[in-house]
Amino acid sequence: MKLADIADKMPLKFLCLPDDDLLDNDFTYAFASDLMSDALYLVNHDAGKTLLLTGLVNTQSLITAEMLDIKMLIYVRNKEVPQELLNLAKDKEIGIAAFAGTMFKACGLLYDFGLKEAS
Repeated sequence: MKLADIADKMPLKFLCLPDDDLLDNDFTYAFASDLMSDALYLVNHDAGKTLLLTGLVNTQSLITAEMLDIKMLIYVRNKEVPQELLNLAKDKEIGIAAFAGTMFKACGLLYDFGLKEAS
């Protein structure tokens, strides 16, 4: 599903969108965790088509996304994202979006949209 369609239906608020073409990217998978070690261990393939959802708003989540070659990070639970983190995301060309609801709600919506579990 295209990121633009996901953003409209969830809804997502984009905080950092380093490339407008990212909105046209198709995403097939989602992985949700506040434990970045789980993401490093469990996300094995098609990371470029995977959304990473977390409530962990710090550089560790961004570095994890970079290591896995994930292009879109969604922070859940309406978390405040510091400007320094957004600047770093822009430098690393990783999109950042915010979702006001819980991780459970975000995962349920993505499942309803047809996204699969990344593993």
